[in-house]
Amino acid sequence: MANEHDYGAGQIRVLKGLEPVRLRPGMYIGSTDERGLHHCVYEVIDNCVDEAMAGYCTKVDVILQKDGACTVIDNGRGIPVGIMKEEGVSAVEVVLTKLHAGGKFGGGGYEISGGLHGVGVSCVNALSSKMDVQVAQDGGLWEMSFSRGIAQNHLTKISSTTRRGTTITFYPDPEIFETTEFDYATLRHRIQELAFLNKGLEFHLKDERDLKQQEETFIYKGGIIEYVELLNAGEKEKEAKRLEEMQKAGTDDKYECKIVPEDKPFYFTKTGTFSDHGTIKKYEVEVALQYNGGYSEKILTFANNINTVEGGHHLEGFKFSLLKMIKNYAYEMKYLKENEEIKGDDTREGLVAVISVKLESPQFEGQTKTKLGTPGIRQVVAKALEDEFGSYLEENVKERNAIVAKAILAKKGREAAEKVQETMRKEILNDFSGLPGKLADCTSKNASECEIYLVEGDSAGGTAKTGRDRRFQAIMPLRGKILNVQKATLARALSSEEIKNMITAFGCGIDQVDENGRVISKCDTSKLKYDKIISMTDADVDGSHIRILLITFIFKFMRPVIEEGHLYAAQPPLYKATKKGSKEEHYFYSDQELEDYLVSIDRKAEIQRYKGLGEMDKEQLWETTMDPERRTLLRITVQDAEKAAETVEMLMGDDPEVRRIFIENNATLVKDLDI
Repeated sequence: MANEHDYGAGQIRVLKGLEPVRLRPGMYIGSTDERGLHHCVYEVIDNCVDEAMAGYCTKVDVILQKDGACTVIDNGRGIPVGIMKEEGVSAVEVVLTKLHAGGKFGGGGYEISGGLHGVGVSCVNALSSKMDVQVAQDGGLWEMSFSRGIAQNHLTKISSTTRRGTTITFYPDPEIFETTEFDYATLRHRIQELAFLNKGLEFHLKDERDLKQQEETFIYKGGIIEYVELLNAGEKEKEAKRLEEMQKAGTDDKYECKIVPEDKPFYFTKTGTFSDHGTIKKYEVEVALQYNGGYSEKILTFANNINTVEGGHHLEGFKFSLLKMIKNYAYEMKYLKENEEIKGDDTREGLVAVISVKLESPQFEGQTKTKLGTPGIRQVVAKALEDEFGSYLEENVKERNAIVAKAILAKKGREAAEKVQETMRKEILNDFSGLPGKLADCTSKNASECEIYLVEGDSAGGTAKTGRDRRFQAIMPLRGKILNVQKATLARALSSEEIKNMITAFGCGIDQVDENGRVISKCDTSKLKYDKIISMTDADVDGSHIRILLITFIFKFMRPVIEEGHLYAAQPPLYKATKKGSKEEHYFYSDQELEDYLVSIDRKAEIQRYKGLGEMDKEQLWETTMDPERRTLLRITVQDAEKAAETVEMLMGDDPEVRRIFIENNATLVKDLDI
């Protein structure tokens, strides 16, 4: 063991250039899984969009190459090719090899951009086994290549050209990423989103890989108006069908359309300046909204084209102003008495809205930018909505009355639900009294340090019970695949013994709605007995299936558990390799890891493939999967859960045509069929 005299100046290491990125990639792109892989593409595309917001770019091409590369092309101004005197190299090389270098730090390059930290494209370069860049500028075509962030040559003019813009082709480094295969659907979702947020900007996505060839173009002249229309399309179809039925019955004169505004979403855009801690900054606010006849709200928020899934001050300003306006009209129209109150949730029932703000130097929580933290934008959005939507409500009496009446109905429905909520809660508690029979609980009552493992099967459950740290680790064995709750009613879900056991064990209750879709009770994470809920299933097809069903169940009935980061997936090893002639053992979590190891020792090892957790003894399970000091846990996000729910719906839902198309498109990708 090292002693205090081993620590000195010689132990201090200074990381240079892009070394920090390769050493700790998760700090810069969030993760090294599929999410991090696609984040690299987004970082390159964001630079193109910055050019568009500055008024210089009208088209972006994204191409997935046959050889595994991704190419992004824009027709903007191009990265400057001149020599930077302070650095002694071209601006292209500086931008692609230096952290915090770019035109986004007050140099006049961009007033508004998404790449606040200036580490985006340089990080992509650091995490690419190879990157080629071409810049078309001032009549010349310039080219330069990099490998893992290191320049392989100098920027060179290779020809003349009449076009302009930047082309970046990068190959994700397999030494960094768990997978280097891009997913078309994932990129499609983000690119379409950007097309909505930047009206008139054209995106062309093309997949040139064998067996996957496809291409699409996205351009929306109406911007976020068309986005809201897309999000509301299903509800419009329902309303149209109801109207048709009432017309056939001769009762259409009594029908009132629940789509408000009826013809197209309400929209406004507003620009100006605001003070942010004494600094005057420019802003642009865009809002599109439309109510439907449903009971849920869907509000998407963006800041400088970044999807702020956790909201922030722009969302707070929107909600505050909307509640204030509708509440005032409710009092004015005598819908509310002086001692009565209406809640924000009531005013947003059936609301679909997109809020997009663009501002100078926004503050985000972390490099992944999921929550806007610029305080001044709250008042900007609140005032803009009050001015613009307030005027609309004042001038459009029919629509105003419909919106206010809908909020009052939501209030009454909520209050009625609250009256029966306690009764239903007591009934549930009676049904779920005591601890589930197979739960081996932990001894600690401090929820912040406790965790519960949901383990596949009694065999693995038994091993986990004997191998755990019983002070803070609880074990709940599950009998095979749980019920698919994607289409199940609440009553059907609660008829499942496994689901009842999990609800009882977690202690936080579930989200319940009545037959009209109104909330009866909510999942309360303050009562959660465990800080971590960990799905620990076998590393095979069945294990993946069980994990997806678990995620879908919690997403549907306990969504706050996922939103607040309490749901995890354990990562058990696939293989154990014992080096021949020694007792040296190594565990591997992917085929590639094992292959690299075998090559390094000339394949002189005995391999054990773990088909199930039950094949490990308690020491192995603790060492590889349960020891907090050595294990790897994958935190499940709302995006993961949404994707799981979509997968369950596609593969196990009511539409066989969707399932057939999926099988036809992916049948050739099957390598090992588990029958």
